[in-house]
Amino acid sequence: MSLENKVAYITGGTKGIGFGIAKALVDAGLKVAISGRNLADVEKAAEELSSENVLAISSNVADYTDEEAAVATIVEKFGKLDIVIANAGVGKFGPIDQLSLEDWNAMIDTNLTGVFHTLKATVEQLKANKGYYISIASLAGTNFFAGGAGYNASKFGVVGFTQAAMLDLREYDVKTTTIMPGSVTSHFNGHQPNDADGWKIQPEDLGQMVVDLLNLNPNVLPSKIEVRPTRTK
Repeated sequence: MSLENKVAYITGGTKGIGFGIAKALVDAGLKVAISGRNLADVEKAAEELSSENVLAISSNVADYTDEEAAVATIVEKFGKLDIVIANAGVGKFGPIDQLSLEDWNAMIDTNLTGVFHTLKATVEQLKANKGYYISIASLAGTNFFAGGAGYNASKFGVVGFTQAAMLDLREYDVKTTTIMPGSVTSHFNGHQPNDADGWKIQPEDLGQMVVDLLNLNPNVLPSKIEVRPTRTK
């Protein structure tokens, strides 16, 4: 895929993995739209990216009408949409007997249903432009752990959803990949990045991975990618 004049949309693009991917794509010369629930946060992130080719959008991926509106705004601004990164996610952890309905629904609605909403809202643009859809899952989408029942369920779902979508969409020359990171330096689950995070995957590493995927020979499709830190802390 030539990256010249390509347009990308990243959900959850205000910080962490989403922001790292957005920066890598901006640096690669793409036009980039980023979204989040809080418009002020999205606008601040867009300012930090320091490019006239960045569009800030308020969208809650759990609300399909928000994602429809986001896509309409992108197409109005940039004329099309080629690349979609479904990154928005939340994590709530604890034993299953203590997991609340609210926390379960928050994870399923954002992490899983949100990924579907983002693809559903963008799929006609992706088909028209022979684009690329990437979901950000997690190693928790294949490795279960105590206290992670809701999060595991959502991320196992993302992996299965994306792989099935890959089979549906490749007949339209739409490429589809799910990236499954291990420990990443991010603001996820209230974490504040600090010097002790140096052993982890960095957001810019995942940004470079996305750029590398886009630059691969179009006959090659890494449909599922597990990525871990080289060492544990």
